[in-house]
Amino acid sequence: AAFGCLVPRLVTGQFDPARQAAVWPSTGNYCRGGAFDCALLATDAVAILPEGMSKERFDWLREIGTKEVIGTPGTESNVKEIYDKVHELKTTRGDNIVVFNQFEEFGNALWHYDMTGSAFEQVFNSIKGPRSRMAGYVSATGSAGTISAGEYLKKVYPYSHITAVEALQCPTLYANGFGAHRIEGIGDKHVPWIHNVRNTDAVAAIDDEYPMHLLRLFNEEAGKVYLEKKGVPREIIEQLNLMGISSLANMVAAIKMAKYEEMDENDVVFTVFTDSADLYLSRIEELRAEYGPYTEMDAALDYAKYLEGILTDWYRELNYRDRKQLHNLKYFTWVEQQGKTAEELRELWEPEFWNQIWTAAPAFDRLIDQFNERTGLLAKL
Repeated sequence: AAFGCLVPRLVTGQFDPARQAAVWPSTGNYCRGGAFDCALLATDAVAILPEGMSKERFDWLREIGTKEVIGTPGTESNVKEIYDKVHELKTTRGDNIVVFNQFEEFGNALWHYDMTGSAFEQVFNSIKGPRSRMAGYVSATGSAGTISAGEYLKKVYPYSHITAVEALQCPTLYANGFGAHRIEGIGDKHVPWIHNVRNTDAVAAIDDEYPMHLLRLFNEEAGKVYLEKKGVPREIIEQLNLMGISSLANMVAAIKMAKYEEMDENDVVFTVFTDSADLYLSRIEELRAEYGPYTEMDAALDYAKYLEGILTDWYRELNYRDRKQLHNLKYFTWVEQQGKTAEELRELWEPEFWNQIWTAAPAFDRLIDQFNERTGLLAKL
């Protein structure tokens, strides 16, 4: 996603890494990708994320040599505080910085549409049977980059559905609600500018107790032993640490979608694991400190309630008026606070606007080729 935001600005001359620092506002993994891109370009990176995010996120950013790591007040739900800091930096540093705001950079959505979406199609073609159906795609909203892969799948498989995922404790799309939650990396309390809500079919609100309990079930030794007793192959158990908190929320939502739509063995639902447990080792330690050692009884209870017990509650289908209502919510963040215009907001509702976005990749590929020719780096390789 960071690459998708960076490259359009770089190849069109809107970002000069020799004299400008790149600012990466995020609640999750985006800062890491942006900092890594800047390290490759030998340019300065400024990462902005809520101070309440996991310790591992801050450690990683500093280890890679990020010039500035700025913590803003709050936790996962405090996106506005990030925007306020970005506005402050724009005012004080002017042309010395370029802000790559993933919530409004269409390169973010386009990259996931073109790359992540086509990757899902390849996987589907490799696993499908004679009666397989591409049934749907499930993704936390976050910056609305990853969920854009569903747009590609819907284009290829028109009957597939897109389900957006958010925290029940902060049900922005589900109920125009607010609050604080523990599912790190899926920022909320606003609708991202680049989220094509018109194509979102449903919203799943996930109680953050689910991913937090599953984090322990999948990573504590007693949990692994219990899963093996339940017949889960050891090679699968050893890979469960590839799922972090937001990945587990996506998994729970995918199960909700399958149950709600009464899917069977012929339906294929895709989701994406956007983080790993490595980012949350400190969270596991915090849970141990709060609740004590994890036992086989804990594992049995978590397995029954938070895995087998996943139901279709807090799952909402969206009709046309629902989607238009959610689209209109963008006004309060993007027009009133971030300088967009009402006319731009109206344009975002039109399918023709998105068709132009989704077909822009070949033009950027040509600009990338021209950029590489000018730098001469490929010839040296």
